Amino acid sequence: MKVVLFCGGYGLRMRAGASDDVPKPMAMVGPRPLIWHVMRYYAHFGHKEFILCLGYGAHHIKDFFLNYEETTSNDFVLRGGRTELLSTDIADWTITFAQTGIESPIGERLRRVRHHLDGDEMFLANYADVLTDAPLPEMIDRFSRRDAGASMMVVPPQSSFHCVELGEDGLVGGITPVSELPLWENGGYFVLRQEVFDHIPENGDLVADGCAQLAKQGRLVAHQHRGFWKPTDTVKEKAALDEAYARGDRPWAVWEGKRTEAGVGTA
Repeated sequence: MKVVLFCGGYGLRMRAGASDDVPKPMAMVGPRPLIWHVMRYYAHFGHKEFILCLGYGAHHIKDFFLNYEETTSNDFVLRGGRTELLSTDIADWTITFAQTGIESPIGERLRRVRHHLDGDEMFLANYADVLTDAPLPEMIDRFSRRDAGASMMVVPPQSSFHCVELGEDGLVGGITPVSELPLWENGGYFVLRQEVFDHIPENGDLVADGCAQLAKQGRLVAHQHRGFWKPTDTVKEKAALDEAYARGDRPWAVWEGKRTEAGVGTA
């Protein structure tokens, strides 16, 4: 199944200054950028045809793959001055690089790569900056058996703040951690059918327009995931993932063959 990755936004909260034009999916986690970790996740489950929706800082993403160094994350033998790889990462991947505009909303980016999907009934989509150990085959299978136009992975609220219940007299009636509220957040992993394009107007958004309209028609399903899920919206979140990688705590790396707390990730 083809995988559409949205990687053309500014990522302002991740930038070090005006001179920093590196897009957020290129932020490093360990020896590889975020987008590589997301792509390795999909490739692990057999989905190796990628469509990159480029925009801001596109040359960084292009340069990374055009000058890809397999030796960075694979074992190899150096013999007679020649490198012999013992394994590879991306040798069997197909990657389409599509410029979708600097200011385009995500829905518009998706519209602009529709012709690259070859009319496939179902395809996958992702923000290219969120890591998870979610069981992708289960997500796809459950959606394929439903009469719906889209599936959205949802996760519990990630905020560490507390909600306060107030009475009319100003007295606090209760305090509840946001994470314990009966609410779910968009987790950024989608399984979509071509039907979604019927609900995304020009310069529209995938969630606010496409998914919202499908929800009104009862044609949007949710895949609830309580396992590992981490966004990288800020420098602090990116640093936490980088530190976790360094100490070997990387449950999102299902391709490494380690079983995570959620029971996902066997090679």
